[in-house]
Amino acid sequence: MTLRKSSLIVLVMFLWAACFPLIVAGFAYAPHLTFAALRAFLAGSALVALGMILGRSWPRGMRVWLAIFGIGLGATSLGFLGMFMASEFILPGLATVLANAQPLMAAALAIVVLGERLGGRSKAGLALGFIGILLIAAPQYQAPAGNTFVLGSSYILLAAVGITISNVLIRALAERADTLMAMGSQMLIGGIPLLVGAFLYEDPMSITFSPQFLLILFTISLFGTSLAYWLWSEILRTTELSRANAFAFLVPGFGLAMGVAFFGESIGLLTGLGILVTLVGIAMTNMDRPKSTLTADASAN
Repeated sequence: MTLRKSSLIVLVMFLWAACFPLIVAGFAYAPHLTFAALRAFLAGSALVALGMILGRSWPRGMRVWLAIFGIGLGATSLGFLGMFMASEFILPGLATVLANAQPLMAAALAIVVLGERLGGRSKAGLALGFIGILLIAAPQYQAPAGNTFVLGSSYILLAAVGITISNVLIRALAERADTLMAMGSQMLIGGIPLLVGAFLYEDPMSITFSPQFLLILFTISLFGTSLAYWLWSEILRTTELSRANAFAFLVPGFGLAMGVAFFGESIGLLTGLGILVTLVGIAMTNMDRPKSTLTADASAN
């Protein structure tokens, strides 16, 4: 994998890591599902508008639109629902561990659906990445009990499953549709169930459109969503999902770094060890590569 591609993947992971504190900050101004729907529609509209300005073509074909519909339900409807709702019921450390089982699920699904193959070193690297997440989150463990823990775990796992399915579909879509229009369309499609849920279970009119909320909304929508998903879909056009997705283990590390920088949190010995193990796992996953993949990447860059 080239340095440029690796850098873009790291940037995407950083943008996604920044979303969680922005989501929590936005709860002071808007109900959960209403906030999630606004994020989806603003991000999707921005990508579609940019695509139209640049003269990009709309996706064509029933199978392409079915894939986009699936991505919308997975990444946007289920992904946003799980992310926004889980924060009410589960501690961030536990949510981090559960959410970052996603690369392992995606690797298994990519083998079955996309025919990707991993060597022994790559499999060990993915396992190390997950162990690193356990070490990173271990100091944050507390003992939530009862229905709140079960419900919170269910929400975050729902998000992980949705993102896993959508990543496989994005990889399968590859060269069959323009990434700007496809990602914009899936966000608009995925935002519809969120909006319906907002009207059924919340009061969307209770939003406080303060300058602070608008800044949060535009930042998470345009950078944490539009830019991140556009770059991610471009990356997956030429990179095996299991290898690109190994970098998802960086998200909790970035989250902790933001906590240190902006909220005065500290990184202990166990957390530092977890970050090191995670980085080693990512390196192993991306070093163990078949010759055909190396050739494909070289030609794509």
